[in-house]
Amino acid sequence: MSFEVPDELRYLESHEWTTVDDETVRVGISDFAQDELGDVVFVELPAVGDEVVAGEAFGVVESIKAVSDVYAPVSGEVLAVNEDLFDRPELLNEDPYGDGWLIEIAPSDGVGYDDLLDADEYDAQIA
Repeated sequence: MSFEVPDELRYLESHEWTTVDDETVRVGISDFAQDELGDVVFVELPAVGDEVVAGEAFGVVESIKAVSDVYAPVSGEVLAVNEDLFDRPELLNEDPYGDGWLIEIAPSDGVGYDDLLDADEYDAQIA
């Protein structure tokens, strides 16, 4: 099976994706992750203003098959939370790289892309 792995994104080994726009880091779960989870039925996310720590869980995605933690790619303050997911968690399945994003973070130590996988590295991991 082939999964969408956009070239412009960076990835964590735990299947989160990240992108940077004007020093804001947007985080979501990959197409592979949503497929492995199955139908997502519930999402728990931090509040705006909360601090997240790189490599630590910041929320939970629950599906009909499993409950999975989601991990922060960087440390920093949560600037935005995708509140649409509270009423429509299935957005994670329908559009994981678009409307299904999770949170946006203002990184406290910059973005350490050296620690993240590029698209080719992530694609090799899930192959």
